[in-house]
Amino acid sequence: MNRFTAMVVFGILIAAQGWASGDDGSKAKAQGIAGDWEATLHATPQISLRITLKIDRAKDGALSGIWGSPEEGLEGLPLAAITFRAGALEFATKHGANFKGRLNDAGTDLDGEWVQRGRKYPLKFRRFDPAKVPARPPIPKELEGVWEGTLKIQKIISLRLVLKVEKGKDGRLMASLASPDQGAARIPLTAIGLKDGELTFESKVVGAKYAGKRNKDGTGFDGEFQQGGLKIPLVLKKTDKVVELSRPQTPRPPFPYRSESVVYDNIPGGVKLAGTLTMPNGSGPFPAVLLITGSGAQDRDETIFSHKPFLVIADHLTRRGIAVLRVDDRGVGGSTEKGPGETLDDHVGDVLAGVAFLKGRREIDAARIGLAGHSEGGIIAPLAAVRSSDVAFIVLMAGTGLPGVDILKAQARLISRAAGASDAELERSAKIQQRLLDILIEEKDVEKARARIAKAAKEIMAGMTEAEKKDLRESGGDLAALAEPFNSAWFRSFVTYDPRPTLKRVRCPVLAINGAKDLQVPAKENLDEIRKALETGGNRQVRIIEFPAVNHLFQPCRTGSPGEYATIETTIAPEVLKALADWIGETTTKRPQ
Repeated sequence: MNRFTAMVVFGILIAAQGWASGDDGSKAKAQGIAGDWEATLHATPQISLRITLKIDRAKDGALSGIWGSPEEGLEGLPLAAITFRAGALEFATKHGANFKGRLNDAGTDLDGEWVQRGRKYPLKFRRFDPAKVPARPPIPKELEGVWEGTLKIQKIISLRLVLKVEKGKDGRLMASLASPDQGAARIPLTAIGLKDGELTFESKVVGAKYAGKRNKDGTGFDGEFQQGGLKIPLVLKKTDKVVELSRPQTPRPPFPYRSESVVYDNIPGGVKLAGTLTMPNGSGPFPAVLLITGSGAQDRDETIFSHKPFLVIADHLTRRGIAVLRVDDRGVGGSTEKGPGETLDDHVGDVLAGVAFLKGRREIDAARIGLAGHSEGGIIAPLAAVRSSDVAFIVLMAGTGLPGVDILKAQARLISRAAGASDAELERSAKIQQRLLDILIEEKDVEKARARIAKAAKEIMAGMTEAEKKDLRESGGDLAALAEPFNSAWFRSFVTYDPRPTLKRVRCPVLAINGAKDLQVPAKENLDEIRKALETGGNRQVRIIEFPAVNHLFQPCRTGSPGEYATIETTIAPEVLKALADWIGETTTKRPQ
């Protein structure tokens, strides 16, 4: 819940991992596979990437090859391994991807499967002539420089988008995108052009494109940015320099503690998880905390708007004598991805795999391992604590005490009101939201739900006034497109989940904290339900803290609106960090035998 599905989130498909090389084993058939090949990888419904492959055969029959992903700026990368036996080709990249396919009788097609981060994609290579691939037209010199604009997403969040056109090593102009508020830089463009005063560019890597007309005074372009079904007005203007965001709490080395990159398996879940373990100097054994991120695929630092909350927490706690494990979510960074259809239960399994990993470390006290979950992580932590007696304590940071469907309704109402919505607009939005939620809850089949949502969206939009339709367009797209991200196994598991029965079964010590200005998980209502459920279950080791003037990210704030998140320099209020360290320290202090 600390990520918005309507947010423009940039991510490169290819991850950096290795794979062992192998022998070709079939000199006789190698000749038939040599040459240039290309295929289109449909990574998502919105993102399609061209994959190129060049296979060479040496005089002794040994095969070698290079591959590329032109839209990602990857060219001429050596394969880690390649074999061709009995018409079957297998190869592996040094970026953690591999392919298996068969050559057809005509020798023109290779039909197979691309596997990366645990996901499988059908992929068909076809022979092609690189000489016939048209060269990209040169970028007009008048575009050289830095162009910046702001995306207003659903009138709630403002994100800067930067187009940078600069000279490369060969002197030719090169273009890339950046989203500085999200910490994303040098996103390659597939195409860029300027014709009759209209600037156009596209990035297939992130499934985005832009078209804008030059304004009257010639200082910029007024147009529309599209991504993932969203259509957002965007004015790009030339600037001398992009302002860097200040994040003074982000820790900088040298550190007075040890930091270690770790990898471990969730064997039942079929995924490999990667993270960072920070430990105080000395032999220990130390108490330890496993940090659990909020909803959406997030990195080990829970990076958002260039803030790194989990890095800040890990640094503070480790300096206080507490070991901390923070982990990349599935499919992010060094962690592999099982595939679509993940639910809350899958994430609980990942957390318990982390607890088992910590138990196996001699520097960690196995009797003092706890969990600290933020937002959705505050739902997962109690589930894990109920399932395993190895969890010694839990911290719920903006965790929920109400069912998911109630959280969503309250979140929509509070954020919209903060954005200036009238009572009439709130009532209209609530009815629309309820209708779409009913479909998602009632219809278990994803495709049938998609069809029903599209039909409902069409009917709802047909009944809107022109002003309402204009407002919807300015919010980023049509209803069906905005609802699509919610049509997932995870969302269904969240929206129907009531945390109270689980909280009643939690027996370990619990710290539940929230900010009074949290508009995503309202503090009073949820903290009251958390307290009530824990006490009803007989748990007397409970501390509840509501921090004034603090938002969902635990930043000191003015309104609590998500629109403020990027503009606030403080990552986590110092009083929150102190409360975390004090309570964990007290809870894990060994009592005399």
